[in-house]
Amino acid sequence: MSEETWLTARLIPTSGINGADEQERRATSALLAVMSSVREFGRALTQPFGAPAGPVQTFIEVPFKLGDGKFFPDGLIRVSRGQRQWTALVEVKTGGNELQVDQLERYLDIAREQGFDALITISNEIPPIPGQHPTAVDKRKLRRVALHHLPWSEVLTAAVMQKEYRGVADPDQAWILGELIRYLEHPRSGALEFSDMGSSWVPLREAVSAGTLRAADPKAAEVAGRFDALVRFAGLKLGRQLGTEIVPALSRRELTEPAIRTQALVNQLAATGAMTAALRIPGAVGILSLTADLRAAQITCYIDVDAPKEGKPTTRVNWLVRQLKNAPETIRLESFASYSRGPGNADLLKVVRENPAVLVGDTNKEIRSFRIAAGSPAGTKRGTGRGCFIDSVLNAIDVFYEQVIQNLKPWMPAPPKLRTPEEVIEAEPVASALISTAISSQDGPQPDAPTNPTPTPATQG
Repeated sequence: MSEETWLTARLIPTSGINGADEQERRATSALLAVMSSVREFGRALTQPFGAPAGPVQTFIEVPFKLGDGKFFPDGLIRVSRGQRQWTALVEVKTGGNELQVDQLERYLDIAREQGFDALITISNEIPPIPGQHPTAVDKRKLRRVALHHLPWSEVLTAAVMQKEYRGVADPDQAWILGELIRYLEHPRSGALEFSDMGSSWVPLREAVSAGTLRAADPKAAEVAGRFDALVRFAGLKLGRQLGTEIVPALSRRELTEPAIRTQALVNQLAATGAMTAALRIPGAVGILSLTADLRAAQITCYIDVDAPKEGKPTTRVNWLVRQLKNAPETIRLESFASYSRGPGNADLLKVVRENPAVLVGDTNKEIRSFRIAAGSPAGTKRGTGRGCFIDSVLNAIDVFYEQVIQNLKPWMPAPPKLRTPEEVIEAEPVASALISTAISSQDGPQPDAPTNPTPTPATQG
């Protein structure tokens, strides 16, 4: 038999997973074991939750008594440094299983009785906003115990970034982390990517097309939350490829009060049939903005770029066009003049390359900024695959970053140049006594002039 058919031995195999319980147990054990074995990875996951920088100990299915019952949380994490000890219970769900309110509240009670610091949940549910929990529990139970959530996609992102970009000191530990990454990327692991826009997606899309959607419709709130979760997942996915942390671009108020963000999306859906979002990419010239128009079945990605502060209007346009030499001709460019309101001058990149003046309106006004936009068809199906909304959004973001954003650099003024002595003389002719190379009073003492100079023949007699 050919060796090509042989299966490579894996530290964490995906074979032998029978049922959801076995899938959940194996994923929990694999993750917690690697957290305790790979110091850098364990620190990356626990540090944001307030754990000290110390050795990570992990356990699975630890028994606890609560009242007359005995309960087994999926795992426990303990981090110690000096006299300080941080402990968290762990509850894990895989596949399409969702976290249960009564189970989480029970574990919060156990953590409070035991004096533990936190309860960490891990599932495929992705909250729309980082730091938000997908399950609403009784807030009174959070007075002494913190509740944190990690989507499996975020766990995978943290693992990839630690191994490929931040580094692992020990080669064997790096290999162990790589085995976890391979396991989590396998469909049978139960650590799924964002794959469903929810049961309200099709009815909402039909209501948008018919013009019957209203802001009070509960379908709008559900889809708005799913859309923000999709954008957050897109940032995690792109961040894994770039080796950097990409997060939704939200205001402070939206981060502290997520309901405000959701209501704004709901109102926008009801009024225009569109939803907008944005991603903040470290090192990029601006924020990647996204508009999903359900009425037009169109997705638009765009970025705003500050124009150069000097030069003629056409020179500023050419500065941008040169950076888009590899971009498709269907990219739309728009210029905005200083102290002007409303839309600016716009045209396709193909036209602007031939005639930069089409983006110049009033020549007496300086161009303040440019907008670069790319449109693509939006899928209509709720799942993933061809013709689905999720894949059309993910593809639009990845393509726009590759074709446009990664090639853009901010404008920088040229540094001043030193002038040669010849240029100085030509530009500012001065008396030879005042030239900087002439002898000055600071070059040293000069001989005194004679008090009684010898008279010349012309003055004698």
